[in-house]
Amino acid sequence: MGTVLKGGNVVELEPAVVERVDLRIEGERIVARGPDLRPGPEDEVVALSGKLVFPGLVSAHHRLHMSLGRGMPEPKLDSYQEVLEKVRWRYEGALDGDAVQVAACAGGLEALQCGTTTLFDWHSSPKAISGSLVRVARGLHEVGVRGVLSYAVTDRMGAVGREEGLEETVGFARKAKGRFRGQVGAGPTFTLGNDALEGLKEALASTNTGLHLPLAEDPLDEKLSVERHGAAPVSRLMDNGLLSPKSLMAHAGHLAWADLAQVISTGAWLVHTPRSNQRLEVGYAPALKFGARATLGADWLCADLFAEAQAAYLRSQEAGQPIDVLRYLANGHRLATQAFDTPVGPLREGALADLLILDYLPATPLSAENLAWHVVFGLGSRHVEAVMVEGTWRLWARRPLSVNPTVVADQAREAASAVWARMAGG
Repeated sequence: MGTVLKGGNVVELEPAVVERVDLRIEGERIVARGPDLRPGPEDEVVALSGKLVFPGLVSAHHRLHMSLGRGMPEPKLDSYQEVLEKVRWRYEGALDGDAVQVAACAGGLEALQCGTTTLFDWHSSPKAISGSLVRVARGLHEVGVRGVLSYAVTDRMGAVGREEGLEETVGFARKAKGRFRGQVGAGPTFTLGNDALEGLKEALASTNTGLHLPLAEDPLDEKLSVERHGAAPVSRLMDNGLLSPKSLMAHAGHLAWADLAQVISTGAWLVHTPRSNQRLEVGYAPALKFGARATLGADWLCADLFAEAQAAYLRSQEAGQPIDVLRYLANGHRLATQAFDTPVGPLREGALADLLILDYLPATPLSAENLAWHVVFGLGSRHVEAVMVEGTWRLWARRPLSVNPTVVADQAREAASAVWARMAGG
């Protein structure tokens, strides 16, 4: 028994395609594509009447644990360092295991509703490290989306905290399966001593994964790295052999051109986070210079990759360096394909059936030639009508099928109140 999607306009991103064809899904994969597929006697037939069939979107740098932080009381802050010390790190230190799982479920539900089916999550809960990535996975599993999870190893909590972080990120990477994979995570380089870098090197070798790291989000990253450890972030990463084609470097807004060139030369993925950059007022990241392996992440904001793509394009145009927004989105699929070692994104035979049904009825012609303009100026998460992940409908008629949104919201508000209270209590 399979599912046949009939009469939809199937979209692919690079090379751009908009084609009126049918798709047949069996199990977790697309098994046939053609202009007039004949359903089998037991197939479910979904008549789409010209709606868009769009690949599920990917947030390549995400922080689900921040889902409970929206609207929390914040002191007046004058610098990026104060944001870290007085808000972000205090918040992370107030998380317990239950809050981690609830935050992942709430953030994953938002992602699903926005059409984002894969999240590369970078996690930190320094007072609840052990088992935290399993809690993240459980939260995402409730919703049904895909996750590549890492724990942010750091020396901020001392040697014991560092070793617990290494054990957590390595342990999960070794056992993750199904819709989940692991990476080796790390905090900003100024929070990593030489022992931490050596530990990360060993972790990467033992897991055969890549490093997921925020890099040069603010000039503070390089300033403190030099002051505390005697070298700039990229030099330290390169000297320790920590960058590879499996690595994810998020932000990269404040790198010298020579350093950026070194990162690109390793084949590492660079993740642009324009809305987060705007929120923290850390300046323009030179997204046009990020090379062929550049993609998008929503960071700690709602996982709305349509909004992220629009912000990325408009921000780059304002800076006089417009990016190819379709390539940025398509690279998210290439990254997911690499992580899961199976095709994710192309709506073709053999690929995993991660896809969206969009009720987008454009007021102008839609074609491969102008698809980018529809993505930037027309399409949005408001058009997401249904979401399929690995051949299973997870959202139908805009309603999640495996969780109750009211219950998720109630649990999240309760958990957020407890986290905020712990923050206030020091």
